Amino acid sequence: MSERSRRPAGSRPGAGNRRTPTERATRRPASSRSTSGAASRGRATRRRRVRGFPLGRPERRTTGIFVVLTALMLIIGGRLLQLQGVDAAAYAATAEGDRLKSKVITAQRGAITDTDGTRLAYSVETRTVFADPKNIDPDERADLAVFVSKKLGVPYAKVLSAVSSKGRYAVIAKDVDPAKANEIRTSELNGEPLYEKIGDEYTQKRIYPAGTTGGQLVGFISQGSGDGDKPVGSAGVEQSMDAVLAGKEGKLTYEASPSGYMIPAGVQEETPAVPGSTVQLTIDADLQYLLQSAVDEYQKKNPAAAAVSAVALDANTGQVVSMYGTPGYDPGNLGASDGDDIGNPTVSSVLEPGSINKVTTMGPALDQGLITPDSVLDVPGSIPVADVVVNDAWVHDTVPFTATGILAQSSNVGTLMINKELDPNDYFEMLQKFGEGEETGIELPAESPGLLAPRDTWSGSQVGNVPIGQGVSMTPLQMASAYQAIANDGTRIPPRIVKSVIGADGSQTPSTPAKPVEVISSKAAAELRGMLEAVTGEGGTGTKATVPGYRVGGKTGTAQRANPDCGCYEGGGYNHTFVGMAPIEDPQYVVAIAITDPTASVGGSGAAGLFSTVMGQILQSEGVPPSTEASPSYTLIAGQ
Repeated sequence: MSERSRRPAGSRPGAGNRRTPTERATRRPASSRSTSGAASRGRATRRRRVRGFPLGRPERRTTGIFVVLTALMLIIGGRLLQLQGVDAAAYAATAEGDRLKSKVITAQRGAITDTDGTRLAYSVETRTVFADPKNIDPDERADLAVFVSKKLGVPYAKVLSAVSSKGRYAVIAKDVDPAKANEIRTSELNGEPLYEKIGDEYTQKRIYPAGTTGGQLVGFISQGSGDGDKPVGSAGVEQSMDAVLAGKEGKLTYEASPSGYMIPAGVQEETPAVPGSTVQLTIDADLQYLLQSAVDEYQKKNPAAAAVSAVALDANTGQVVSMYGTPGYDPGNLGASDGDDIGNPTVSSVLEPGSINKVTTMGPALDQGLITPDSVLDVPGSIPVADVVVNDAWVHDTVPFTATGILAQSSNVGTLMINKELDPNDYFEMLQKFGEGEETGIELPAESPGLLAPRDTWSGSQVGNVPIGQGVSMTPLQMASAYQAIANDGTRIPPRIVKSVIGADGSQTPSTPAKPVEVISSKAAAELRGMLEAVTGEGGTGTKATVPGYRVGGKTGTAQRANPDCGCYEGGGYNHTFVGMAPIEDPQYVVAIAITDPTASVGGSGAAGLFSTVMGQILQSEGVPPSTEASPSYTLIAGQ
């Protein structure tokens, strides 16, 4: 009996009754063995792998870990190389840039002086004191406000408002004395230093010691309020010579703490500012004061006069000795002036000159030999010119005037009779040589060129009006310049007001002279000066212009003033002018007076009287010797 037949039914083989491999192979189907074995091996394989490494093979696991560590080391090393090598300079620069601050160092503005060195404008160093509210504890604001208020004399409420405001910068006071500002900044309050709470900045204060004297010429500046804010010239010489006066700004680079304050022992690099140069003017402060006083006094006595201007030139150089037009102003106290009054009428306001323009006919006529001072012309009471009829200011029959008499008694008709003998184009060029219709080039802002229409656009009325001073407009400075040519033997030197520029090192650079303009010959100029002297003599229109002790020559002028309400002359009033020179035998000075008066119609007498006052003061102040010879006798009307 076989073994299988001897085992009891339902019994299971025990440990000692195992089948042999041959038996197991015989009993298990082939398909079952294959599937079961593969599944079992797959599970064993998955159990032995961790993150892709075969745990059952140590050499492969070690290699994988080494590769990972090596990659990490390469990444870290590369980043360190980038930071310490490639980007080190950039990061260092960024870090240093965060610490380094810079600010502009404003240059000390140069002074403005008169011809003798008297200061008319200069700058002094000041401080702007400010608070840094962010660094001020709310509990200490009141005590700090009391302390600073007492030190600076600033109202407590203003200081308290500043220290209690938001932000990092609140102005407490400007134009503070540097020593006082430094005392506050270096003080302590309740045992704590104030330098991180109260600071100060460099500023400048412009001083105008002469007040209104020369104020229009000097001008004023617009002052910045913060650190590094540069003062800028806004009028007068302050504006026209701003680049010279301002100097060159400097720069301070310093290392700052996180709170923004300078680290005393830190990096500091300074490019010093270059101080501005001093501008020396041609005017004399004493003569300027006298001229302004005379003009202001005239305006006070004649309140109806809308504007009064006066200009005095050196007859030989064309340089301005003094000039002024009402109303003046004090550059150091602009608040006391009307905003419309801040200007210089002598260079910017124009008016029709009237009969002072008659020299532009007499000069070239003498120069071309068309007349002599004694030439006689039968002058009627009126004359047709193109499409207009021109009359004299007084009714008269035909009068045998000499050329001198025509100018002395200011005959419009006689002047136009002579002007007809001039070539129209030559006459227009002569007007330009006298400086009409062109800026003089003086070193002052807002200069007007006046009004002179092109010759080919002249109407009939202009042909008859321009030679007698209407239909053309000039500034008071242009009037003076035209007569300077007559005083200077026929050569006009365009006026200038800057004498020299003095550098911070003391070096002096004279102003470049203006280019002379040959207007008429010296012979014609001398003859014309004699005719102008006749104007101020017996029978002339300018007798009020005489100066005791001196021979004087000049010309009165009256011109209707345009009425802006109607665009016509009616109701516009008059412009009264007088321009003259003295001593007539050797002219030293030329003075021009211009008065706009809406009411008065008397020809130029007020202007002639003011000329006498101004010229007399200049001659005496400058020690010009009185004339030693009496004026010759001039014939105004033939046979008389």
